[in-house]
Amino acid sequence: MNNKVIIFSAPSGAGKSTIVNHLLKLHPELEFSISATSRAPRGQEQHGVEYYFYTADDFRQMISEDRFVEYEEVYAGSFYGTLRSEVERIWAKGHTIIFDIDVQGGVNLKRIFGEQAFSIFIQAPSVEVLRERLNGRGTDTEEAIERRVAKAASEMEFAAGKFDHVLINDDLQTALAEAEKIVGDFLAK
Repeated sequence: MNNKVIIFSAPSGAGKSTIVNHLLKLHPELEFSISATSRAPRGQEQHGVEYYFYTADDFRQMISEDRFVEYEEVYAGSFYGTLRSEVERIWAKGHTIIFDIDVQGGVNLKRIFGEQAFSIFIQAPSVEVLRERLNGRGTDTEEAIERRVAKAASEMEFAAGKFDHVLINDDLQTALAEAEKIVGDFLAK
């Protein structure tokens, strides 16, 4: 099957970026889809590397031009989305797209891509572990962390039964090995 999609979704702090980056090193046929956002860059993030950064007004204009496969307003004025041009760019190279995307976006992408897609929900052992991981990053204010933790609790409930596979990340090496196996099986189809 051509034009495959692998979707990794998780609450912030569950470890999806770590797992996705590990898989990208192992599989040259995978290519990361860079999401668009209207939020400000964090830390050393750069436009066109971690995200495509746009103003909220630019994002709204792009929505009106139907430039997104999917998008959502995660918080008031804070948009995230998948650009059609990004999907087309990766598929034109013959690569499989790998998404590192929030839970609602992951559900939307699975619905859009159907059988072309394999969706994985990464779950941390608990909400308390998520809070510790987010604090350990040192990139967010306490208020932002609490907002993310509250969102994570609802995402964990929302995700039940909506993903092809649930991977519990309570031990990173075990989670990486499980991710390698399930992604390898999907790519071999």
